[in-house]
Amino acid sequence: MLFFMVFIMPVLLEGAVVDILFLNILFLTLYFIGIFSSEDKWNIYVSSFLFLAHLILLMIRFDDTPKEYYLLERLVGLVNMSLFIFINVRLLFRNAERNIFRVIGAVNVYLLFALMGAFAFEILKIQTGKSIAGNISLQNNDTDYAAYIYYSLVSLTTVGYGDIYPDGMASRMLSVLLSAVGILYPAVVIARLVTNNIVSNKEL
Repeated sequence: MLFFMVFIMPVLLEGAVVDILFLNILFLTLYFIGIFSSEDKWNIYVSSFLFLAHLILLMIRFDDTPKEYYLLERLVGLVNMSLFIFINVRLLFRNAERNIFRVIGAVNVYLLFALMGAFAFEILKIQTGKSIAGNISLQNNDTDYAAYIYYSLVSLTTVGYGDIYPDGMASRMLSVLLSAVGILYPAVVIARLVTNNIVSNKEL
């Protein structure tokens, strides 16, 4: 699902194949699934609360009420992604066991960083009016998701095509932070997986 949200959904949004309601339903589904990603009761309580908060904020936004809390909605999403990263990193480094689920977990964390970066860039735009600029036209709503996730991935992978660039110091620093995470995180995960392999071989 994360793969779909990060790589497929932006294409579908840009081609008007799906609308923003579908995007938000997918986010809600992702948050709901995330509730069960940990056995720790406090993580379950917090992720359940965040899911309900996001659901209520979405209902307000898509209702006929004149008020909407888009910034708060994005902040809740950012906190939720941070919690999921925390849970997955703990699972990733909990012991020396090696299996395919550990590799999938490592990829999940990487994609969650990309989503978190997209939310952070959007929050910057809402708060300061500056975030990303270049060969894009931002509408200040859910339709901008494609541009934000694209730039977040470009920063995370340190590719830097130059068609979109950070606008403002906060956005520049966030871009650099994502680039640092994109370099350091895979190195740490690979080192951990190699260590797990050595430990497992010694136990045999």
